[in-house]
Amino acid sequence: MGRKVKRAFKYRFRPTRKQAGELSRTFGCVRLVYNRALEERTRAWYGEQRRVSYAQSSAALTGWKKTEELAFLAEVSSVPLQQALRHLQAAFVNFFAKRAKYPRFKSRKKSRQSAEYTRSGFTWRDGGLTLAKMAEPLDIRWSRPLPEGAEPSTVTVSRDSAGRWFVSLLCEDTIAPATPTDSAVGVDAGITSLVTLSTGEKIANPRHERRDRARLAKAQKDLSRKARGSGNREKARRRVARIHARIADRRRDLLHKLTTRLVRENQTVVIEDLAVRNLLKNRSLARAISDAAWTELRSMLTYKCVWYGRDLIGIDRFFPSSKLCGACGTVCGKLPLNVREWTCDCGAVHDRDVNAARNILAAGLAVVACGGGVRPQREPSRTGRSSVKQEARRVTAGLSRLRGGGGSQDGSLPDAITAG
Repeated sequence: MGRKVKRAFKYRFRPTRKQAGELSRTFGCVRLVYNRALEERTRAWYGEQRRVSYAQSSAALTGWKKTEELAFLAEVSSVPLQQALRHLQAAFVNFFAKRAKYPRFKSRKKSRQSAEYTRSGFTWRDGGLTLAKMAEPLDIRWSRPLPEGAEPSTVTVSRDSAGRWFVSLLCEDTIAPATPTDSAVGVDAGITSLVTLSTGEKIANPRHERRDRARLAKAQKDLSRKARGSGNREKARRRVARIHARIADRRRDLLHKLTTRLVRENQTVVIEDLAVRNLLKNRSLARAISDAAWTELRSMLTYKCVWYGRDLIGIDRFFPSSKLCGACGTVCGKLPLNVREWTCDCGAVHDRDVNAARNILAAGLAVVACGGGVRPQREPSRTGRSSVKQEARRVTAGLSRLRGGGGSQDGSLPDAITAG
């Protein structure tokens, strides 16, 4: 039986001049309401230590519409304005729960321009979508069909910095689980190769940003030479935005194809739990790491494994996957990044990335078979030995038990696991 999920289907559309004007006004009003409500909440919190609820903000919005200064708020649909207040309420809930930072004000140039319509703010009839305050349906480019019989519960209209218009339809979809399989794979993320699999396969890194770097640099130089506020500067800004959009689209397309393939072919996917934000502090590698989009790769694997009934295991970032010999379990002392192949004292010759992927897979299967986690001790040890060496001994013992239970380097699950 399939899993029912809320799924967003995103399409491009071409608005008429009248529709574009209406949506642009709506975007501006949404941004104004959000910023005005955030300003009121900030003043109440820091001035009076008082929290403002969504109901109070909604009542304030009604009062703003009756003033001469903000009477134009009544000219657009009220649904996106109320949704902006709900988004602000969710942002404050996350802030007070210490899950996020304090909400920030929206900028016309830097923030995403969007408006969200709930069911009362649009009409869905015979495959046509008509938003409130509009007489004609949107001219949507249906690049893929919606699920049969699905009706959108929420519609989000947006315009990116390159001037492209998008509509996202949130529908309920039934996703059939993937065919069960006994295979498992370890994934080692990298820069030279985007990912290296425990099977020995290396997926080349297309380096999308580097391929368009010269074109991007020229467009940015042209932008810097244009007078601020001029029409030519806006045209130059659009050219820069289109290049960035092209890079992002190609990167996202590759990641979708790669993650879908990994999830469909393997029952268990094991990856490293990397702290990408900390890795970006390395000035020498920050640009390459950003281009590789490891965070987006992890995010896609996470929700696709949930959709298709697969298992995703994250190995702690401090696990010495590259330094650990997959043959004897010895941990190499130092292994600089420029060393791509190394030889262990036992005589085994390792490709750095392939060895890391196989160690990641073995550690993940050890966690499944033996329980617990794979995490080095951070505090000083009472034994006097380094924490990495102690963890290597524990992990190596777990791996040896796992290999004794039928694990193999080809990525198949042990008999003890598949039988359960």
